[in-house]
Amino acid sequence: MIQIGYHASHEQFKPSTLLTYVQQAAKAGFTAAMCSDHFHPWTEEQGESGFAWSWLGAAMQATPFTYGVVNAPGQRYHPAIIAQAAATLQEMFPDRFWIAVGSGQAVNEHITGTHFPMKEERNARLKECVDVMRALWAGETVNHIGRVVVENAKLYSRPQNPPLIVGAAITEKTAKWIGGWADALITVSAPPEKLQKVVDAFRQGGGEGKPMYLKVQLSYDKDDKTARMGAHEQWRANIFESSLLTELQMPIQFDYAAKHVRPEDLDSFVRISSSTDQHIEWLAKDIELGFSNLYLHNVNRHQEQFIDAFGQKVVPALTQQNRAATPGK
Repeated sequence: MIQIGYHASHEQFKPSTLLTYVQQAAKAGFTAAMCSDHFHPWTEEQGESGFAWSWLGAAMQATPFTYGVVNAPGQRYHPAIIAQAAATLQEMFPDRFWIAVGSGQAVNEHITGTHFPMKEERNARLKECVDVMRALWAGETVNHIGRVVVENAKLYSRPQNPPLIVGAAITEKTAKWIGGWADALITVSAPPEKLQKVVDAFRQGGGEGKPMYLKVQLSYDKDDKTARMGAHEQWRANIFESSLLTELQMPIQFDYAAKHVRPEDLDSFVRISSSTDQHIEWLAKDIELGFSNLYLHNVNRHQEQFIDAFGQKVVPALTQQNRAATPGK
């Protein structure tokens, strides 16, 4: 079954405000949720960055959703600590939690004062972290000396089923790599031809038959102009290549990099429309590509009207289309 989730953006809203949004989303008909895990926001204008792991416990208690979080173990977080945090949530809320893992961005990871490695080294470190986490969830006493060091670690509070480890990828190269070891893929929305290449690479790398999740970056508002200006205000610093987005260290640097980004430059990165029918059409194409979980991130500030409108029109329409397209439904 298709899951239509709400993305809780810690970079843009206070944790207490995000809690009310996921509660509203649950009442409106959304069926899942995910959140970011940042130390800094992307820009000074976004201006927030609550601790995702504290918030997740409250959100999972307050709503019936399955939740995911995108995390970068290895530098800011030791993998044994993330394994313990994830195991605790999964034990308290069985089969309602997954963790996406990625190689991280300097804007969050540099705060430890240690060197932020090149991409290849970060990927190698990430795979070590994944292996450590899985061993801990299996009840093993883990000793590991490599890019991360673990000494006599054992988890005593473990869930019956370990959380899914979802590999985060934006490029075809990374998607192909994670296909061999991740339980699922998560990527971000892009033009269909680009998304198709990421999907194909994941499947070719070993991901054939595994679930695929999509974080959909959109801007919905009362009219197209307002939707576009809201997207430009909040998300113009997030349209650059990943090689730049991963290397900048402070929100003010993202503000400077985006100084000359025009509202019309966002079209390949954010789906901007005041028409729910247009959003339904875009999302239906994502489902056709094979994505089973769509997490909708309305990048502007106006969340309440987005949640209500999509709960009334978009979620039911996509659910009905999926049932009609599924044999026996």
